[in-house]
Amino acid sequence: MFPAPLLQVDHLHISFQAQQGQVQAVKGISFQVRKGEAVAIVGESGSGKTVTGLSLLQLLPSLGSVVSGNALFHSSELVQVDLLTLSGKQLEKVRGRDISIVFQDPMSSLNPVISCGKQVAEALLIHLPISRKEAYARTIALFKLVKLPEPEKQFARYPHQLSGGQKQRVMIAMAMACEPSLLLADEPTTALDVTVQAEILQLLNELRVEKGMAMLFISHDLGVVAEIADRVLVMHQGQIVEEGPVLQIFTNPQHPYTQALLACRPTLKTEVPVLPTVADFMLKTDLPVDKATALNRAAPHRLVVDKPAAAPANSALAPTGTSLQAPLLQVEDIHVEFRRNRLFFWQKKEAIHAVKGVSFQAFPGETIAIVGESGCGKTTLGRALLRLIAPTSGKVLFHGQDWATLPREELRKQRKNLQMIFQDPYASLNPHQKIGEAIMEPMLVHQVLPTQRERKKRALELLETVGLFPDQFERYPHEFSGGQQQRICIARALALEPTCIICDEIVSSLDVSVQAQVLNLLNRLKREFNLTLLFITHDLAVARFMADRLLVMDQGRVVEEGTVQQIFSHPQQAYTKALLQAVPAADISDILAAQEKRKAYNASIGE
Repeated sequence: MFPAPLLQVDHLHISFQAQQGQVQAVKGISFQVRKGEAVAIVGESGSGKTVTGLSLLQLLPSLGSVVSGNALFHSSELVQVDLLTLSGKQLEKVRGRDISIVFQDPMSSLNPVISCGKQVAEALLIHLPISRKEAYARTIALFKLVKLPEPEKQFARYPHQLSGGQKQRVMIAMAMACEPSLLLADEPTTALDVTVQAEILQLLNELRVEKGMAMLFISHDLGVVAEIADRVLVMHQGQIVEEGPVLQIFTNPQHPYTQALLACRPTLKTEVPVLPTVADFMLKTDLPVDKATALNRAAPHRLVVDKPAAAPANSALAPTGTSLQAPLLQVEDIHVEFRRNRLFFWQKKEAIHAVKGVSFQAFPGETIAIVGESGCGKTTLGRALLRLIAPTSGKVLFHGQDWATLPREELRKQRKNLQMIFQDPYASLNPHQKIGEAIMEPMLVHQVLPTQRERKKRALELLETVGLFPDQFERYPHEFSGGQQQRICIARALALEPTCIICDEIVSSLDVSVQAQVLNLLNRLKREFNLTLLFITHDLAVARFMADRLLVMDQGRVVEEGTVQQIFSHPQQAYTKALLQAVPAADISDILAAQEKRKAYNASIGE
């Protein structure tokens, strides 16, 4: 058992003023966090989990938000306080010292014009009576604690000079600077590679045990939660619908929403051809669902085009040229180099070799997943195939044509057959352009269909094909959720009837249920339109569900290639094995092992 509550939240209500009136984001939730305990709040975007965490430190906007209830916290200096009623000066003593927070996006949380070391040292100087020299020494010690390489050099570096995982480690060092008794971690690993994610989770666990710190971990991924939590709170539409020990939640979930979150997450053992979604569980039990969920559940109209029959999903199409079909795409010894500009005339220009001699073939109707960590060259490779980045050397043959030799106008025409869907759907859409116009625009550029009326008709059909409604034609991108925006980008890519689509990390930032909807949609469209997909991802569970073959990239090279069965059953390279081992398995044995470690810690502090 854990000691008395460090944090006691009772009847927390949070509402926001919107055009349509007051919107209830959190509806009277209550929970506890005890010293040394890790409590996870899980749910989809809009469930209220993040605003719950932000409200505890009064980080919600003062205008338009209304917070009521109690959040009693045992502060080191102020004894027991209500976090929701503290004054600005009182809050300064608690925030950063007794309670720290790690945000989802470290780049937007760090000051881009101040070195990383100075930002951590500043937190120490604000809260502790120490000199600048002592703050420097302690910052170096913190960088070593969070396992940043070359801590003295990292002190002087700026955020843009660090990788995503390193920036998140700086944020954790800053949060741990004053040894808080409670750490709020808001989606701290969502956008990180699977290996970096595993390192960050292990680091947070080690720091929690070593420092006797409690943690409130906010996430949409139950697989990640299994690695770190003692108890789980499941939130849906502003309410806690289920609560219990992590083992109970994973072995015997009671609420349909919890069951849905567990079922719709692809794992390395997923064998089903279609992933279930939240709506599948909620609607069959007559429980309320939000408008976006109901929309995605609607049976979409099938847009029929004159295409040959598709190859079955996960078919073992021969990558070595033994297939009866000719390859649609041939990539031969592609190299991509970047030249970094010199700051001074006596410096040499630095060459960065991003892609190093990659070769492969893709056949009609096949899905090839290109996997690897950030910086391995997979996105650069995808852009080079479209000649959005000019390859330094090598050939890209599409439908037998060498794109390097095509005149500019002919290349533009050929691009209609090879489309790309980018990672950030909102950045891919013009915020001032209605989504119907965004879908029609490529048809207008490439003169697909003779009249505007016919193009609009096709755009409306495409909206239905991707699970949206015709009456949304006149809306702007900001009026849609992230998953719906990605559906719009898919509809725009389909508008030109391409034979191949490059998907660049298109589900990496989506909730697990929305991710399931998008993956199911892509698989259906692949079958209906006989599409060839190049699926770029760092998520091996998603790659396993989607792909026929895998290319594993590391430092610009393809280090392993084979069918899904070959790679996942018998990986040959140490790098591939490391990627597979880093995927959160959420197995019962892993949860039990983590619990044993926590029990040992509890015993060590005399409980």
